[in-house]
Amino acid sequence: MTKLNEKQARFVEEYLVDLNATQAAVRAGYSHKTAGSQAFDLLKKPEIQTAISEAQKTRSARTQITQDRVIQEIARLGLSDIRGAFSIGGSLLPPSEWSDDLSAAVASIEVDQRKEPGEDGEHYTITKLKLWDKNAALEKLCKHLGLYERDNEQKQIVVNIRDDLDD
Repeated sequence: MTKLNEKQARFVEEYLVDLNATQAAVRAGYSHKTAGSQAFDLLKKPEIQTAISEAQKTRSARTQITQDRVIQEIARLGLSDIRGAFSIGGSLLPPSEWSDDLSAAVASIEVDQRKEPGEDGEHYTITKLKLWDKNAALEKLCKHLGLYERDNEQKQIVVNIRDDLDD
């Protein structure tokens, strides 16, 4: 394998930051004017591709963030069920009693305690739970599983059958 020069190695490091090749080229010291074409050429080089792949594997092993783990987290959001946050009587359970899946799906908790004037100084609490966007998570899972591709293939078959019928 060909050894990378200093600028190429820096490009690989910068590319891993945000996977934006043009910006990585700029940050690595390539000209702003030609960064896009330089990045395109760099990404075609087998030694750059290998270096990026090896660096991603090393980072994944170091951080324990794998594709499987990311998909599992997306599934936690997409398949979350807010009912686990409440008791049978409908009162909010303390977060320490929530499942790990539900805890991961909660984006925020807002607690509003108010005292209303009355004979006994009544007070009440309003608690709002906001979950992460379930639809976005499900859409990512559908794309990962190729469900949209299958749907598009089925539409293509229907169009072709109709075309045959028209002849």
